[in-house]
Amino acid sequence: MKRSTWFNTTSLVLGFSFLYLPILLLVIFSFNESRLVTVWGGFSTKWYVEMWSNQGLMNAAWITLRVALISASVATVLGTMAALALTRHTRFKGRTLFSGMIYAPLVMPEVITGLSLLLLFVAVDFARGFWAVTLAHITFAMCFVAVVVRSRLATFDRTLEEAAGDLGCPPAKTFFVITLPVILPAIIAGWMLAFTLSLDDLVIASFTTGPGATTLPMKIYSQVRLGVTPEINAVCTILVGLVTIGVLIASYITRKQERARQGQ
Repeated sequence: MKRSTWFNTTSLVLGFSFLYLPILLLVIFSFNESRLVTVWGGFSTKWYVEMWSNQGLMNAAWITLRVALISASVATVLGTMAALALTRHTRFKGRTLFSGMIYAPLVMPEVITGLSLLLLFVAVDFARGFWAVTLAHITFAMCFVAVVVRSRLATFDRTLEEAAGDLGCPPAKTFFVITLPVILPAIIAGWMLAFTLSLDDLVIASFTTGPGATTLPMKIYSQVRLGVTPEINAVCTILVGLVTIGVLIASYITRKQERARQGQ
């Protein structure tokens, strides 16, 4: 095992600093007493109080949270089903086209996806708003879940399912008792990824939103264009905290299941 060199250490420190130093500064200045976000005026939590009283931000946050929860849950179910179809059924008509359509949103620019969905909603006379944004997020998040779950299914030991079938276990029960617990860490990871992507999305939501369906990224972007306010720092800090907690919980569940599987 090679020892770390000064070049590797320096590169690692610079890389992490470039990625996380801006986030750290944002968190620090969210507790700034001064209204000027770049001038430190002392420690204070008043901007968090101001944030909770900002009705526009709170409405946007509630809409974003509902969209993320619904879209991530539906995308996880559909993405898991797509991964099962691509992994277990290697020969069926249209498999290449189906696989290409699943993975297309991964490489397609978000502006193209957003514009395509906008034209679709206009063509079918579907009102733009909360449900339009939710359907749009399901569309592009599903492919990420499919990739994550399919990677786990590729290394799945099919002899476990065959043994359960030989013992008379029905296919549905085999899936829920044998297959699902094994691939559950990948499903949780896919859900977390879809949830995070939905929280972060700005471009696609901008094309599909309507009156009364402004998401938090759109609200933050519109306010930042007029100048960064301390309330924005407070909102972003809370979002960072929620995502961090979610990642830690998912990591804990994954490690716990891996240890339980190794102990069997």
